[in-house]
Amino acid sequence: MPRKKASKIPNPTVVRIMGRLRMLNYWLVAQVALVVLKLLRLFPVDKALNFADRAARTVGPWFGRHRVALANLRNAYPEKSEAEIEAIALDMWGNMGRLGAEYIFLEQIFDFDPKASTPGRIEVAGDEHFAEIAGEQKPHILFTAHLGNFELLPIAAATFGMKITALFRPPNNPYLAEYILSTRTSNMGDLLASQRGASFALAGILDRGGNVGVLVDQKFNRGLRTTFFGRECETNPVLAMLARHYECDVYPAHCVRLPGNLYRLSVEEKLTLPRRADGAVDVQATTQMLNDTVERWIREDPGQWMWFHKRWTLSKGKRRKANKTDKLAADS
Repeated sequence: MPRKKASKIPNPTVVRIMGRLRMLNYWLVAQVALVVLKLLRLFPVDKALNFADRAARTVGPWFGRHRVALANLRNAYPEKSEAEIEAIALDMWGNMGRLGAEYIFLEQIFDFDPKASTPGRIEVAGDEHFAEIAGEQKPHILFTAHLGNFELLPIAAATFGMKITALFRPPNNPYLAEYILSTRTSNMGDLLASQRGASFALAGILDRGGNVGVLVDQKFNRGLRTTFFGRECETNPVLAMLARHYECDVYPAHCVRLPGNLYRLSVEEKLTLPRRADGAVDVQATTQMLNDTVERWIREDPGQWMWFHKRWTLSKGKRRKANKTDKLAADS
């Protein structure tokens, strides 16, 4: 019987040094990013955003994440040519550059006024749904994806008198996370970090009749097996579970960029959630419905989504289970 290899115990000194080097790298990246943002403040909004777009298109392909984005795009769009795939990836980096620059111009960019006689940078499609939610004394859930400038949605909600607590995932870089959090807090109201215990905090808000906003397009290791662009992935079921428990309405909302540094925020009609035979919300089917909705948005504007996420990586346990299921299906 073969002996199991003893697992190597990491050297504490090496671990400590690597941790410090990682934090130093985070600090250096944050300092460069903050200097660039300060320089962009010296320019008019449109020039700054256009420059950020061009710069990100130049620098982005040098990152390892570019290879991840290209691989994801090839799998999502097998019918597209390599030139088309590369063009979408470059659009993605341009979108990321604009998103970073927009943090310092949020107050100038968001000029939406329902009473204004002339249009501004922001247009809102489905504003009646914002008004509907704000006028109801009961909990609601809104969900969105990392499309366009998704940060504008909670600001728009506040314009309609709607108070919402947005669940967000802080960046891995703690120095950038601190800056982004301070920007978000000053412009977007209540925020809740996506970490252990967040689902209980969301439940508490809904218990009090509040509204919550959730990003639903990222990988979740303990999630349900679903499909996205025809491929298996893991998706967080918390939104569907909360909708089942509180029987609250669920609204899709997303943002896309328009030519000329303009933006369209779209709030769609509340979803008719799939239900089980006993009348309860079907968590699995509802979670899949969220994926299908986000996929529809992305297909309309593929260059405005973050394709560099490792969205389709299954955890080891689920991968083994999937392989076993596939083998049984092949043998049957």
